[in-house]
Amino acid sequence: MDLVLPLFLGFFASAIGILPPGLINMTAAKVSMKDGRNEAISFAIGATIIIFFQTFLALFFANYLDQNTAFINMLQEIGLVLFLGLTTFFFWRGKKPKQTNHNIQKHSKSNRFFLGILLSSLNLFPIPYYVFVSISLSAYGYFFFTKTYIYLFVLGAVLGAFVVFYGYILFFKKQENNNSFLLNYGNYIIGSITGLVSLLTIFKLFHL
Repeated sequence: MDLVLPLFLGFFASAIGILPPGLINMTAAKVSMKDGRNEAISFAIGATIIIFFQTFLALFFANYLDQNTAFINMLQEIGLVLFLGLTTFFFWRGKKPKQTNHNIQKHSKSNRFFLGILLSSLNLFPIPYYVFVSISLSAYGYFFFTKTYIYLFVLGAVLGAFVVFYGYILFFKKQENNNSFLLNYGNYIIGSITGLVSLLTIFKLFHL
């Protein structure tokens, strides 16, 4: 039970945090629709690799971060600037003429892999999220900051993230004939998500 619990907690926390439509999973769905399942899986793997490091970093420094709210605020301010930039980028991309199928096929799997790494790296919110989750679980006696618990929690978080990404990929791939809306307006959807996150971050920063 001591080995299963942190694995389950990591999986559950990750799935809950990623399941709502967001930048990474909606981009995975869009890649699946435009470039195919294999490229979308490559994107998801790249994003999941970064989630591994973000989760491990959050757990490793959880006690320190909990006692230094200024550091968390700094991460949120950095994330705000990046998400405002992403919002501008995706709305700009939405106005560009749509590519033909011939051009779409030129996207390589390695490009999608590094796109997943890039977007996941720009998303700094998992760090304070896992800090909050781990400290809350620790306060109730469900999590301990030992090497075994940390490694298993991180493994569970990685598995949970990839399962959710893969679920988005499969769902939108199966519905591709009915989802021309996502293809035509996917950049606007993602831009709206990053814009909403930016507004929530601004509210939180000024509300403190």
